[in-house]
Amino acid sequence: MHNPFVEVAGEGEEDVELVGRAKMGDREALEAILLRHQAWIYNIAVRMVFHPQDAEEVTQEVLIKVITRLSTFQGESKFRTWLYRITANHVLNMKRRGGESQPHTFATYAAAIRDIPERDLPDPKSVPVEVPLLVEEAKIACTTGMLLCLDRSQRLTFTLGEILGVSDTVGGEIMEVSPDNFRQRLARARRDLYQFMNHQCGLVNASNPCRCRKKTQGFINEGHVDPQHLLFVPRHVQRIHEAAAETVREIDDVVDRSYAAIYRDHPFLTPTDQAQWLRRMLDLPEVRATLQLP
Repeated sequence: MHNPFVEVAGEGEEDVELVGRAKMGDREALEAILLRHQAWIYNIAVRMVFHPQDAEEVTQEVLIKVITRLSTFQGESKFRTWLYRITANHVLNMKRRGGESQPHTFATYAAAIRDIPERDLPDPKSVPVEVPLLVEEAKIACTTGMLLCLDRSQRLTFTLGEILGVSDTVGGEIMEVSPDNFRQRLARARRDLYQFMNHQCGLVNASNPCRCRKKTQGFINEGHVDPQHLLFVPRHVQRIHEAAAETVREIDDVVDRSYAAIYRDHPFLTPTDQAQWLRRMLDLPEVRATLQLP
């Protein structure tokens, strides 16, 4: 798995070679450069809008912008910086959708979780998937939902810096701020999320009564988890900490980092039929017209 955020000598050279060929009309090179980054854009989008289907739509919007602006890339910055600036600007300014449709605060989110009654786990014979998968789905859905309580800038900063592990320098380049400013934004997002989880979530603080197993049936009853259509669990083949293994941030503040491990253990999602989905997008009339593809 290519990790675009690794900072090593020579990183990005393959991007440059593919971009050069793509700008000359090589469709295979265009597909290759987009596939190198598609899943990473998608994983950012999921944490901005929650619902994978909405995240696919956001990813397509970003990739269309990348394709239609590719001719303007002159190599004055790394292709990674150029591409993820487009991604960042899009997700910070796009229309609200998915989980963002109704604004959340930590207070309203805590109240919503408290209102979900504790129930025994469902009878294994009554559900179409293994019960532990339902518990995992509830955990991922709940902790992903917590991110929606952060404002967009905090959410994106946390996704880049804490979940994907980008450095302050790379994060600052993408967000178009200084490394110090990126680090300060990340510290605030960490603090706000950790304070909430420390007072609410049994995964972080064992003295909290909330437990994923106890809430799973309630999540099912409320429609937050659909046993017939899991949003997160069956869609991954690896975890964030595996896909982004080379980008692990140093511990640089006093916040308990146990909560961060929860997010690094989230699934690294891939769009359904990734290559076919991309090719269908490239066949859209507006894309073909822009690229003058054969």
